[in-house]
This record gives sequence, C-alpha cells and structure tokens, in this order.
Amino acid sequence: MNEAPRAYDVVVVGAGPVGENVADRAHAAGLSTVIVERELLGGECSFWACEPSKALLRPVMARADARRIPGMSRAAQAPLDLDAVFAHRDRMAGHWKDDDQVAWLDSVGVDLVRGHARLTGPRRVAVHTPDRRTVLLTARHAVVVCTGTGTALPDIPGIDTVRPWTNREATGADLVPGRLAVVGGGVVGVELATAWQALGAHVTLLVRGEGLLRTMEPFAGELVAAELREAGVDIRTGVEVTSVERPDGTAGHVRITLADGAELAADEILFATGRAPRTADLGLETVGLTPGTWLTVDDTYQVTDVPGGWLYAVGDVNRRALMTHQGKYQARIAGAIIGARAAGEALDVSDWGAHTGTADHLAVPQVVFTTPEVASVGLTTHEARRTGRRVEVVDYDLSLLAGAQQYAAGYRGRARMLIDTDRRTVAGVTFAGPGVAELLQSATIAVSGEVPLDRLWHAVPAFPTISEVWLRLLETYRDEGGRPL
Repeated sequence: MNEAPRAYDVVVVGAGPVGENVADRAHAAGLSTVIVERELLGGECSFWACEPSKALLRPVMARADARRIPGMSRAAQAPLDLDAVFAHRDRMAGHWKDDDQVAWLDSVGVDLVRGHARLTGPRRVAVHTPDRRTVLLTARHAVVVCTGTGTALPDIPGIDTVRPWTNREATGADLVPGRLAVVGGGVVGVELATAWQALGAHVTLLVRGEGLLRTMEPFAGELVAAELREAGVDIRTGVEVTSVERPDGTAGHVRITLADGAELAADEILFATGRAPRTADLGLETVGLTPGTWLTVDDTYQVTDVPGGWLYAVGDVNRRALMTHQGKYQARIAGAIIGARAAGEALDVSDWGAHTGTADHLAVPQVVFTTPEVASVGLTTHEARRTGRRVEVVDYDLSLLAGAQQYAAGYRGRARMLIDTDRRTVAGVTFAGPGVAELLQSATIAVSGEVPLDRLWHAVPAFPTISEVWLRLLETYRDEGGRPL
C-alpha cells in the first residue's frame, strides 16, 4: 500500500548524529523537516563505533595509566572484569535501542519515517518501510544525504565464507576470541587491537604499509606500536592477506594466507581496511550519479554534479573528514545554509564564515584512543610538504614536563607544533602520550582561531600540568632561531 506523497521543506536521509544535527538546524530555521532511517536513530557512531568502542577502551586505558602510578601499580595488575566491561559497553550503546533518540527527535519537532530511502528523481524520495509500505516524500528546498560509510572489505578469496568481523562485530562481541587477527594499521585497527589484547585475546596485527597510523606524524604510530608490542600484540608490517578460509567449517578457526606464502591461524579475523560510502542502493542513478560512489560537495555541502542546488551530502559520505564530530560540524553549517537559502538571505562564504566548511580543510581534530593516546589537528609535516606550505617544525619530549612525571612514572610522549612562518600562527599540532586527548581543544582553538604566536605567548599554562607543553614548544621555537616572543 502506498500513501499519498508528503511534502516537506527538507528531507534528511540518515539519522546518525550528522543527520540529526542537519534536521535540528533546518527545523530551527523554520523549515518543516523529516528524517528517514532504516536502522537505529543515532547511527553507526552511537551503536557500532564511537560509543561502544570507547566504552571497551576506557577501562583498558585507565588500567594502563594506573599501572604507572606509584602506589597503584600492584593493584592494577589484576585482569579486567570482563562482565563489567561488557555491561558498561552495553549501557553506552543504549542496549542497541533508540528510544531516547526518538524522544529527542519528537522534542525538536522533526518527523521520522523508518525504512530504506531511495531517490526517485530531483527532490523526490521513496521510503520502503518494514511493513512493506512505500512512503513518498518531496522536498521543497533540499534533500540531504547523511548515510555515512560502512567497512570496505577487500576483494580476496574466501572472505565471504569466513564471517569476518568488521567494527560492528568487534564492538558488539560478548566473548573474547583466543586469537584475533586484525587487518589494517589505521585508527580502527589499532584501537580495536588495543582493546581486545587487553581483554584477553592474543592479537596479530597485519599491516600492508611499513608503520601504523600512516596519515599522522610518524612518531605517533611508532609510540603506539611500541606500546602494543609491549602488551603482547604481534605486529607484522609490509604484509598482505591474499586469502582466508575456515577449513573446519563455520565453527573452526580462520586460516590466513599472506602474499609471501606464510600462513597463520586465528579464531576470528577483523578487517579494518577503510570505509566505503553507503550510496549503493540510494537511487543515485535517478539524478545522474553513479551508485556506490562518494558524493563530491562544495564548501556549502551542495553536491556539485547535480544541477538545481537541491541535493546536499553531509558527513562521511562526502569524504571530507570521516569523523563524527567533523560531520556534526558540517551538519550545523549545512542546516544554517539551507535555512538561509530558503529565506533568500545572502550567504557568508568567506573563510571561517557562517556558511562555509573551512575547518574541513584547515582544522580537523582527531583522537586515537590507544595507549598512548594520539591527538592531532591541522597540518602534518607530510601535508605541509605536499601542499607547499612554509612551516617550521618544533618538537618537544613530553616526558620532560613536571605534569607528565606527575601523571605517570616512566611517561613516554612527544609533541609537535607546525608554525606557519609567513603568518606566525600555528598550522598544526600533534600530541602522543598518556592523557593528551584533553589537550586537543586548546590546539584546535589555536589553529582555527589563527592565534598569533605573540598572543599565544601570553596564554599561561598551569603548573604542573601536561598543558605546560604549550610554553615549552614556544620556548623551543624561540631558542632554535625563531623571532623573539
């Protein structure tokens, strides 16, 4: 049975954090708004990624810190209470129910249609509901695609028969595998290797490249690799998986063959080999786009290859910065843009203006929740070279700080600041060490605010805290030949 078409100002496809923020901002601008979701409101982040993974990692990281604190180290040697860890994970994932999210959506006045959405032409969306109805939606001003990404599984023989783990299985499992192979040395791979090794699995990390966290400063991956090896993780770099199989059937172990002919066995295999856009069954062909592709947007988040200015893509699906917080930033801006355009108002699309996503290019913050933590924002040295930016690199050993020595005995960590030598501002910062995640917002403010070094010199850090690294970085820059501060 099909219902009569429903008309809204804005139709949002995908109710993860990104879609929820777009819908909220569009409705706040006075536009009637509906959101479509085929799974749980809250999306990947709430139920299968950020929230459950960090819930697994929090006790791991806290125990690692406690083992380095005099007076606590002996008590912290005990194994983790797995039942308590998994119960905490379940609470943080809302027990995989979205009642609270639905209540919030009702409170802000946004309609909800549950089902699978497909474009059927310009400004038109058909939703196939679980009860086999088709709900037809039309948008007066905008359709916003916020469908995010899923795991990009490699095309290797046997992968469709071994029941591989993705982030979903790895964050939702209730039993610890005896042996876990993790394929991939990026953020997802190293975080989940950290978690499951500490929970009791013997983890083998298989990495195609020559190091971990390859998009970040090299020292970050080196520090994380050292800690993983000390914890017992078998890290193999420069290797490639060529086939997988379960010789004894679905209940047996996984046999993994590498490109050099070597073999290993694992009880489960987790692929953390990148992300792919969820656009394969979205009806893109009806508006002249190719199904399964990333959606390219301009700095106002309009899809550039679709005429008429009605189609937007926000969050991971546009491939600008695949992180929840950055997608929510995009959503806030996109909602304001849609509202302004609907009202006929002029847009402020200057750098850092209200209607442009400047931070996507210059100030994307990221935390890797490992031991040690890694936090970064802005340029890396590699990106500076690639883009031709003139920067000076300033490094500092975090273990020299009184705050770091108070934090943990034998503290190991490093900080790097990139200074734009033409403008005398901070272009990028990377921290690697225990407890550095909470330094990231100050770094993000310095980069996005383009704070002059002469003013940053007057931002006095409290003693004895790890944030004193800001003073030490500036002093190092001064003492190594930078202009007086």
